[in-house]
Amino acid sequence: MNELDPIAVFRTEAAEQLELIEAGLLDLMRDLSDRAQIDTVFRGLHTLKGSGSMFGFDQLAAFTHHCETAFDRVRKGEAPATKELVGAVLDAQGHMQALLENPNGDHETMSSVLLEKLRLAVGANGAAASAAAPTVAATVNAGSPVGSTKTWHLKFSLPANAMANGTNPLGLLDELRDLGECRIEADIDAIPLLQDLDPRDLHIGWTVHLTTEKPRSEIEDVFIFVMDDMTMELRELQAAQQASLAPSISPPQKAAAEAPSKSAGEKVDAGKVQPADAKSQKQADNVRIPALRLDEMMDRVGELVIAQSRLSQMANSVADLGLRSVSEEIERLAGELRDTMMVLRMMPVASLFSRFRRLVHDLARETGKDIELITEGEGTEVDKTVIDRLADPLVHLVRNSIDHGLESPDDRVAAGKPVTGRVILSAHQTGSEVIISIKDDGRGIDRQKVRAKAEANGLIQPGTQLTDKELLQLIFQPGFSTAEKVTNLSGRGVGMDVVKKTIETLRGSIDIASEFGKGSDIALRIPLTLAIIDGLLVRVGNGRYVIPLAAVEECLELSVEQDLRSRGRSFISLRDDLVPFLRLRELFRTGTEPDPYQKVVVISTGSQRVGLVVDQIIGDHQTVIKSMSKLHDHVSTFSGATILGDGNVALILDVVHLIAAGQHQEAQLRAAG
Repeated sequence: MNELDPIAVFRTEAAEQLELIEAGLLDLMRDLSDRAQIDTVFRGLHTLKGSGSMFGFDQLAAFTHHCETAFDRVRKGEAPATKELVGAVLDAQGHMQALLENPNGDHETMSSVLLEKLRLAVGANGAAASAAAPTVAATVNAGSPVGSTKTWHLKFSLPANAMANGTNPLGLLDELRDLGECRIEADIDAIPLLQDLDPRDLHIGWTVHLTTEKPRSEIEDVFIFVMDDMTMELRELQAAQQASLAPSISPPQKAAAEAPSKSAGEKVDAGKVQPADAKSQKQADNVRIPALRLDEMMDRVGELVIAQSRLSQMANSVADLGLRSVSEEIERLAGELRDTMMVLRMMPVASLFSRFRRLVHDLARETGKDIELITEGEGTEVDKTVIDRLADPLVHLVRNSIDHGLESPDDRVAAGKPVTGRVILSAHQTGSEVIISIKDDGRGIDRQKVRAKAEANGLIQPGTQLTDKELLQLIFQPGFSTAEKVTNLSGRGVGMDVVKKTIETLRGSIDIASEFGKGSDIALRIPLTLAIIDGLLVRVGNGRYVIPLAAVEECLELSVEQDLRSRGRSFISLRDDLVPFLRLRELFRTGTEPDPYQKVVVISTGSQRVGLVVDQIIGDHQTVIKSMSKLHDHVSTFSGATILGDGNVALILDVVHLIAAGQHQEAQLRAAG
């Protein structure tokens, strides 16, 4: 797909418009009197209809027109905003997506069903509409009584590429004439000399004096498709100014040739005018780039980092100060380029969280439960790849929270809880990780049910001693479910194991906290990025390994005497705190003699810490992460690999797995006394 293809650009922008419409409808469902959301939804539908027609999506434009008409009636006070109407348009919004993706398909049957639902939603409230109309209309027109005639001074100019993008300025002028009597004057001052003229560009502006009963909002709606890119001033003329205007109405052909006129002492409407240079700056601030291009660029930056590492190693092996100076400069530039590239790939989790508003709305309607979705930390940024791969696991976790976690309204009242259940989606950053939490105030996890189900499925032997954390982790076993019956949402035991596998492929982990009768909290620990990390390069035997630097707390020396004293216990005293450590030499079975002075690298995730005994700490290393082959999927000690400057491969240690192994070792030693 060529990113310059206008149809592809339209599809992208239409998808964004549909998201805005959906968000407006969901906000309106919570407060049916919200005038701002009514206007937002109407403008979104109006834009989608007009742009769809412009690009040949006739089915989409025709279908959207009916929804736009319904909301236009609400906007004008001719019909009230009701839950039935909002629900009907919300269902229609999903159909608009299908019309966008497959414009030539057979959608007639579904369109008819949805439009009939829309007609009933509007028609069923005719009496209420009549009663509500005066109040709403007064709000809409805001001081413009029906039947009052005003004269407006309008001056506007479109961007130079307006016609190339499909905008017909004559059509805009025709729409203005439809609103009332107007005099149109062309502003030709910006037309360049003939030798400098580009016939594809638009250089003419217009001044319009419009006399109409329509409110200001309808005049602005004429320019709804181009409002963000144009400059415009719009103000109401007083009686004395109106009298100075010529009474004649100029035809379009004559108006285009008339010279511009501007009264002395005219004042600009500061709320509407935006200088051309400011508009240009706004357009320059945002550039749409396909995600594939960013992925390709990240690959190139990764290869550059590897090449820079090789150059640094070569420069350090020779006594050439000039080469070292160049190497250090390239290292600095490569680091800055890497950091810039990482920022370009970062996206706020708001783009992920926003998808769940519609899901929760639909599930509430399907289950008959009252549900409130609360989102926190939406500005937290994560790598785009991480966001894309988190969508499905989060959908499953949210569905489980609603189906298994939240009780029915009657059960909640009986338990002394509010009728409305709460699901909280939150995100916050800790170091190089982002923690995304799904929390509910439902019934919580019944440990006895989990144990009984695990024993029945043969996952554990009856009477097996498990910590609370180990018991809760059983729900991620394949086929595990405590649901008493299978529903459309869950109960088949399929999904939670997939969630865990997906999170682990992201080098993340899952923590569960639950209090029976009060709710559950599932926390996903995810790295900020999957492409390049800062690492600590270490040597164990003849092999080299990378420890993610964000997990490193400190490095200590472990002498032979300390090592001998710790044999059988594997603890090191760190500021009056005993920290378990793992001997990587034994874990990796290197078969070589240990160095006289080994080092302990203390790593942590949250409150859990463990030490890793290595032979040598080589230094910092910018690590370009390469995926492990499928043959090594079962090796949980490593999360990936990287290529060093000398061309050799170094394995990246999986910090979460090693800490879990260290904590397990500590528990065994404590149990042994």
